[in-house]
Amino acid sequence: MSSVFTFPILIQGLISGILLGGVYALTALGLTLIFGVMRIINIAHGTVLMIGAYFTYWLFTLYGLNPFLSLLVSIPATFLLGAVLQQTVIRRVIGAPELTALLVTFGISIILTNGAFYLWSPNLRTVSFLSGSWHLGGLAFSTPRTVASLMALGITVAALLFLKYSRTGKAIRATAQHREVATVCGIDVRRIDLLTFGLGSALTGAAGSLVSFMFAIYPEMGPLYTLKAFSVVILGGLGSTLGSLLGGLVLGVVESYASIFFNAQIAEAVAYILLVLILLVRPHGFLGEAAKE
Repeated sequence: MSSVFTFPILIQGLISGILLGGVYALTALGLTLIFGVMRIINIAHGTVLMIGAYFTYWLFTLYGLNPFLSLLVSIPATFLLGAVLQQTVIRRVIGAPELTALLVTFGISIILTNGAFYLWSPNLRTVSFLSGSWHLGGLAFSTPRTVASLMALGITVAALLFLKYSRTGKAIRATAQHREVATVCGIDVRRIDLLTFGLGSALTGAAGSLVSFMFAIYPEMGPLYTLKAFSVVILGGLGSTLGSLLGGLVLGVVESYASIFFNAQIAEAVAYILLVLILLVRPHGFLGEAAKE
């Protein structure tokens, strides 16, 4: 085992983990927004990611559309899906006990997953778009992961800038801080709820498009990515957008090292292990104090 712990392998694991963590951060950002504004525990979050992945797969398979360009379809499509879900179902459970929202979104996840089974079968599918690696200084940079991570970082930064500087973004943050005060200040909270759920769904739909040319996709992949998103959110701190970025990078790096030093099965269990440990040791996450304020 000692021969495995060499400096180049440690650096390689760090690089691979950071590249993977960028996509995890984008996935968790949408979940953070939805929880921060509406206090909804969205179990269907990863299922929306699955739908975004299938948008990219079918556009590439049927029409040969570049997966990067498919983001122009998957982002608005999943935004619309999120807006419809919010208007028809989610708005009815805002302010209800958290278990109610959890059960409702769990039901949505089951419906969407079974719809995917019916439409697309349970077969594993892949987008054969990018392959191989770039080599620099003896280190390998996986082409799919590098491109996906850079695009995820770009979308994440754009979303954070939108939240910080745009009028709508400021209204979203104000609503997240205090719904009643936001209403008194003239903010249309119902409209913000609609936009937030749509935006959160669009971000995870974009992550799904990026995941589609990194890993195989299948209808039941949603719960796995829901778990990863929750792990990232809790690692970074509930309600903290910057915490989502930090938590995503941490989860990616830990998974990468677990895969190198153990096996892929252990790596898949890392999200569960981190989730339990952070809840026991620091329930508010790395940036929990800031998020709480």
